[in-house]
Amino acid sequence: MKRLFWGVVALAAIAFAVEGGEYGTTDLVRQRARKRAAQADLARLQHEVDSLKLWKRALTSDPAVQERIAREEFGMVRGDKELLYRFAEPDTGGREQ
Repeated sequence: MKRLFWGVVALAAIAFAVEGGEYGTTDLVRQRARKRAAQADLARLQHEVDSLKLWKRALTSDPAVQERIAREEFGMVRGDKELLYRFAEPDTGGREQ
């Protein structure tokens, strides 16, 4: 009976050593998973920041990009060398047809 008691005490001590306390094994596994997820998010965000820095540099210093945006976003044309055609829907004068 005494051996059984000490066996249970030893098992309880081992279980507490593995799972007990503030940072048990399951807590450590969860923390490692959260760390990997945070590192993946960090890498993704760093890639996004790098892409935005390149885009900013192109916007401020690349005349071809500036011209493309001026044409696409603002409908600008080059001086007297080009004409801008805008097609609009015909005005129905407020009447439904």
